[in-house]
Amino acid sequence: MVFSSLTFLFFFFPITLILCFVRKELRWRNLVLMVASLVFYAWGEPIWVLAMVASTVVNYFAGRRIARAKSEGVRRLWLILGVGASAALLFAFKYAAFFANTFLGLFGSAHRVPVLELPIGISFYTFQVITYTVDVYRRKVKPQKRFTNLMLYVSCFPQLIAGPIVQYADVAAQITRRTTTPDDFSDGMQRFVAGLGKKVIFANICGQALSAMPQAGAAALSVGGAWYAALLYTLQIYFDFSGYSDMAIGMGRILGFRYKENFNYPYISLSVREFWRRWHISLGSFFRDYVYIPLGGNRKGTRRTVINTLAVWMLTGLWHGAAWTFVVWGLYYGALLVLDLLYLGKRRERLPRPVNWLITMIAVMIGWVIFYYPTLGQGLRHVGAMFGIGASGLMDAESSQIIRTYSLFPLIAFAASLPISPALKRLAERLKLPGLPVDIVRSLALTAVLALSVLFLVGQSYNPFIYFQF
Repeated sequence: MVFSSLTFLFFFFPITLILCFVRKELRWRNLVLMVASLVFYAWGEPIWVLAMVASTVVNYFAGRRIARAKSEGVRRLWLILGVGASAALLFAFKYAAFFANTFLGLFGSAHRVPVLELPIGISFYTFQVITYTVDVYRRKVKPQKRFTNLMLYVSCFPQLIAGPIVQYADVAAQITRRTTTPDDFSDGMQRFVAGLGKKVIFANICGQALSAMPQAGAAALSVGGAWYAALLYTLQIYFDFSGYSDMAIGMGRILGFRYKENFNYPYISLSVREFWRRWHISLGSFFRDYVYIPLGGNRKGTRRTVINTLAVWMLTGLWHGAAWTFVVWGLYYGALLVLDLLYLGKRRERLPRPVNWLITMIAVMIGWVIFYYPTLGQGLRHVGAMFGIGASGLMDAESSQIIRTYSLFPLIAFAASLPISPALKRLAERLKLPGLPVDIVRSLALTAVLALSVLFLVGQSYNPFIYFQF
């Protein structure tokens, strides 16, 4: 089940809200929300929901034992058991076949280990439960006494499938002490509708156009077609993932949770470093707090900083998928960040802002092309075509027809990825426009977005979600 489905919008979510708010007791709301979350996950994973429950059980007991242990050695043992069990589960499903097949390939063996079907959202909930156990070990938080509360944290359906990755320390107090005011409900609903519009209107249309474009390896792949396809995927993945994050944050607000932002207009960035401060913020925070800083961060000299940066970005690539394309994609960004640190930072500051923005967007689009294809060879062929290497010409007839069909839509979508709404809000404040009319305009616009999104869902057969594969 996905948020952008009629089943979720008109059945699951309304019933969950009614059951949650039919009683005021927070314990009742937590119980309803936990059961609803398990049902939500089991809807798509009726068997592997048990893997998520098992991972939570192990870390619940590990956290309790860490808190009770009197020696550091025993505390570290339970930390290893808790984190190791969850990491082993993730490794078995996501990486075991990849590493085994890579090893077999090195020796020329034709035998291949079958790849297991990846449980939905396993990368997200594994990281979340790890933050709990590690933070208990660090004495940053107290162990959760009620298993149902920890299960709620791990399984809470707004952020279960695709994040944002919520660190336990950020919501520990909210699990047992939270309220939902009328303003929370209103703001949460508005955020949810805005995210739904991003996903259903912008991401899906960009995805439909992209699916009709010539792909790498096609004889018709031209320079213009290659750039247009790269632009479409750049827009699709942003609206797909940020829209889902907006829906998650909005639903969390309705239910009393305050989740941190996961996107902050990344396509206005003036450097790759700034881009990754604005894109998938919760993943960057996880790797910073639980990998980069423990490795030593930038505190042990330039050489160690470079090694730590490349290691973290290789892991970031692997987190997205067990394939060499993702490893190369991660190292691509690691290398760009190292270059920025060692050579480009000061030179970049002397360039005009539009030039920095253009260079950054080109780098990001190249990265998304590598990320898009299942094999590294396909991605590199597409990147080559963007710069005329192996391209069929400046523009092919098939791409030209698609561009005419979708007309200015990609430009409209790109404009929608920019911070226009905050700018309009500041303009209204500067002009001292009355608050009520502004609120009415916003409500009418979001009502139109909701109606249009529902119409699209009724008529569309194309409604994938890119980050389900992670």
